[in-house]
Amino acid sequence: MSVNIVAFGNERDVLSEDSQQSSLMWSYLRRSALISEIDSSPSAEHARSPVTTEYQACVFGNVRLVVHDCPLWDIFDSDWYTSSSLIGGADIIVIKYSVNDKTSFQDLKDSYVPMIKKALNHCSVPVIISAVGARKNAVPCTCPLCTLDRRNCVTTSEGAQLAKEFGATYLELHALNDFYIQKYFGGVLEYFMIQSLNQKSSEKMKKRKKTQKCHRVQPPQLEQPDCFLTLTEKMPILKGEASHYDSDLHNLLFCCQCADVAFYSEDSSKVVKAHKVILCSVSHVFMLLFDVKSPADIHDPSILRTAQNLFAVEAGAGLLTPHGVPPCSVPVRVVVKDSDFCSCLSDILHFIYSGAFQWERLEENIRKKLKDSEKTEHVLEKVKCILKTPEKVNSLRDCQSHQIKRLYSTSLRLFFNTPVLADVIFTIQGATVPAHRAVLVARCEVMAAMFNGNYLEANSILVPVYGVSKDTFLSFLEYLYTDSCCPASILQAMSLLICAEMYQVMRLQHICELYIITQLQSMPSRELASTSLSIVSLLKKAKFHNSDCLSTWLLHFIATNYLIFSQKPEFQDLSVEERSFVEMHRWPSSMYLKQLAEYRNYIHSQKCHCAVM
Repeated sequence: MSVNIVAFGNERDVLSEDSQQSSLMWSYLRRSALISEIDSSPSAEHARSPVTTEYQACVFGNVRLVVHDCPLWDIFDSDWYTSSSLIGGADIIVIKYSVNDKTSFQDLKDSYVPMIKKALNHCSVPVIISAVGARKNAVPCTCPLCTLDRRNCVTTSEGAQLAKEFGATYLELHALNDFYIQKYFGGVLEYFMIQSLNQKSSEKMKKRKKTQKCHRVQPPQLEQPDCFLTLTEKMPILKGEASHYDSDLHNLLFCCQCADVAFYSEDSSKVVKAHKVILCSVSHVFMLLFDVKSPADIHDPSILRTAQNLFAVEAGAGLLTPHGVPPCSVPVRVVVKDSDFCSCLSDILHFIYSGAFQWERLEENIRKKLKDSEKTEHVLEKVKCILKTPEKVNSLRDCQSHQIKRLYSTSLRLFFNTPVLADVIFTIQGATVPAHRAVLVARCEVMAAMFNGNYLEANSILVPVYGVSKDTFLSFLEYLYTDSCCPASILQAMSLLICAEMYQVMRLQHICELYIITQLQSMPSRELASTSLSIVSLLKKAKFHNSDCLSTWLLHFIATNYLIFSQKPEFQDLSVEERSFVEMHRWPSSMYLKQLAEYRNYIHSQKCHCAVM
């Protein structure tokens, strides 16, 4: 037997100087006297999903214990299928947070607890909410990318109220020592382990007794067809496809397509091109520089001083453009007043554009280029000021690449479907949708060819869109800007899949395929029989738009639910080849139904009541 524990949240104390603080679950596994044979080697699943760590051990002697520790809540935003699967297979759920991180607690309460409730779907899985750390009255955090205000601690009453609303057990662990880990947290966790094992033993015993009642003559065995097993093996391929959001933006800087900003040194000897929308998405200094925000909107004097002392926009630069030519064709000229900063500007832009460039890498590159410690510190302080959030004291030390990516995916959302800095307008169904060529070119190869080739769209501000609805096209653009996709229904997901195939955005197409498959798999047989949704119509659309994985799966799905679909009028719309495949792989098979009829005749001839039938 086994017990599966899934832990969500980051319990590390943001005010602590100990960056190597052990996690709650790892501390319990190392300290508990009941745990043995701990294995923390990374699994294949961990390699595909680095935000999840898996531990395996033995508890109570020979019971297998599997712990999935997910310190980052990003898994709910980027991979809902994986997070819901983890919750669905959990026997115990542990939610942990630091009492000194009020903003993360608020995000947990407002966003992620409802997601966990939805995934549980009223299942009676025990939940432990652990508030970790001693409350401190420390100075605010000093991280330039950090938008959190951690001057307030999470109170006991707030944590207890969250646990009450969730129906969970609330624990406060002031330190990760032997008392709180073994006796307090460990005692509660081991109680729920025993409850889970007792429940599994009871269910196993009931199943065994039920089997023993039919020891005389067994009915024919109904097994899943091989084709169904084959298609389920394809699911991890879709689920594990990595995002290339950060590399898309980084490549945009390399190719300099649709650049609308040109940085010059004071002697005009050095030129570096960039894009307003990318720069403004991460910096209030650039928002101020390019008139996205006014000085009255920014109440932090240091940001105003940085913009005035470091940059100067040449008067009239980029304002005069030929008729019908997009504004990005004439980049805005910006003079960099600081010579040391200007010499390192290329490295700084690479850091801003790509999450793959960490702060330590930038610091090392600037130090090699300037070869002067005072100048290096001066330039790094300028970078911190540029990336500073108003009224926050920031430090980029210890910044991880996933935080850069999360910054992009949330900040570029500010420019989605807004005319601010827009240099292209799509006309669709009588409406207009503003967008930014830089984002479109970076994220979509078809758009890149359209705006940079010998096409009419390359020199036009108004671009018509045909073949999709406005709502579908907006969902498509939202994915390009944020790397996230949340269809509201199967039909909307199919429309978005068609749009993704039209613009050759393969990852979005696969996400829509996975959504449709997941929704159909979770649909009960009664709902599947009564729904007005035409699965055959979905099959034909998937085939027409080259969605091979989805079309294959739908054909298997029809065959697997043969008794339901064979009674529907749409079944007659299948082609001869499709009908032949369905009949060959139908479930239950004709052979099984024949064996079942023979078994019923046997039971009737013996005049014996069958408990199974």
